[in-house]
Amino acid sequence: MGKNQHVTPHKDGGWQVKGENNLRATVRTSTQAEAIERAREIARRQESELFIHGKNGRIRERDSYGNDPYPPKG
Repeated sequence: MGKNQHVTPHKDGGWQVKGENNLRATVRTSTQAEAIERAREIARRQESELFIHGKNGRIRERDSYGNDPYPPKG
């Protein structure tokens, strides 16, 4: 399983995709939609989680592309 991917606002404007605990962005884009598309591709390839943050930095959406148990336990 790869690193979780986070779509966050970039401090200089635009949006970025960062692997969890990475210091630098993997990808910078001008729109959030572009960043989400790129992050989704990476998360699918790495079988990891995707976290989409809003402009305020809080997580607003989350998708899993890992090996989730089905049906869920619990």
